[in-house]
Amino acid sequence: MDAALPIPVPVQLKRLNLFERYLSVWVALCILVGVGLGQTFPQLVDSFRSAEFGEGGHINLPIAVLIWLMIVPMMMKVDLAALRQVGQRPGGLFITLFVNWVVKPFSMAFFAWLFFRYVFASFLSPSEAEQYIAGCIILAAAPCTAMVFVWSYLTDGDPAYTLVQVTVNDLLTLGLFVPIIGLLVSGTSSLTIPYEVLWYSVLAFIVIPLTLGTVLRWWLMQRHGRNWFEQRFLPRFAPVTITALLLTLILIFAFQADNLIGKPWHVAFIAVPILLQVYMNASLTYSLMHWFRISYAVAAPGALIGASNFFELAVATAIALFGAESGAALATVVGVLVEVPVMLSVCAVCNRTRHWFGTR
Repeated sequence: MDAALPIPVPVQLKRLNLFERYLSVWVALCILVGVGLGQTFPQLVDSFRSAEFGEGGHINLPIAVLIWLMIVPMMMKVDLAALRQVGQRPGGLFITLFVNWVVKPFSMAFFAWLFFRYVFASFLSPSEAEQYIAGCIILAAAPCTAMVFVWSYLTDGDPAYTLVQVTVNDLLTLGLFVPIIGLLVSGTSSLTIPYEVLWYSVLAFIVIPLTLGTVLRWWLMQRHGRNWFEQRFLPRFAPVTITALLLTLILIFAFQADNLIGKPWHVAFIAVPILLQVYMNASLTYSLMHWFRISYAVAAPGALIGASNFFELAVATAIALFGAESGAALATVVGVLVEVPVMLSVCAVCNRTRHWFGTR
């Protein structure tokens, strides 16, 4: 009698959810809604713009609340206990950290300086160029925290490695985010960085959310277990996070309505250096992983972490430093606009080239 043939295991097609798949579409709709509000109800928009923590502080109250609703659920995904696994596969971790903190912010500063100071100089005023340079630097100064879990999943990345990398990056952000922004913005423009505002942004949008998220994670897992926390509790925040993101974008575009109506091509100008440095850093990380014979399950999420940005923090910081109607804030929002299509293209390249890594 012939041996029974093995029953093929159906392959589960991995997909983004509706919001993630069409994030760029939702951002484009937010542009239309925000600009429409800014042009139709200017007094209402001015009242939202003037709601700040302290006069001249640029910490916009409505946007700060919305960004907290985005960041706190992200920080609840960070598992500080994962730091015990840092030494298990140090090669991939060191490569990603090198690209994240040594290459990425400096390459973004160079590309922004090159394009806004020279390539697009005839289309921009000096002040606009400085604002866009600052916004791009802020965008690149912190690696992605939340969406990288999605990109790792789509490329069959090692979830444990991804969690370790995100946790390490969040802790490094506490000490490196401020000096990197201060050094690069001061070195590429004449803008003055109010360091007390920058440190306040780190406290408000990293330290407090990370502390709160860690405490809530520990307390809820103690009471209800890991499965309940990860499978039932965290998904409940998805609609809140999505709504907060979209409302934040609508407010920013409402504040930017006059700039967008008068300078529609500036969004395309800003996208060019962002796209260039994202693809360069993803390629560099992926190539180094292959060169040092790192496994594909680590190489793929490493390349994706090296390419993507913590745009929620970038938006909040740009607003705190320069105001919601500033060119710097607009530059960080363009990062949101290009995030999904760019990262999906990087995922596609990783999936098609996994055979480069063999079985290691």
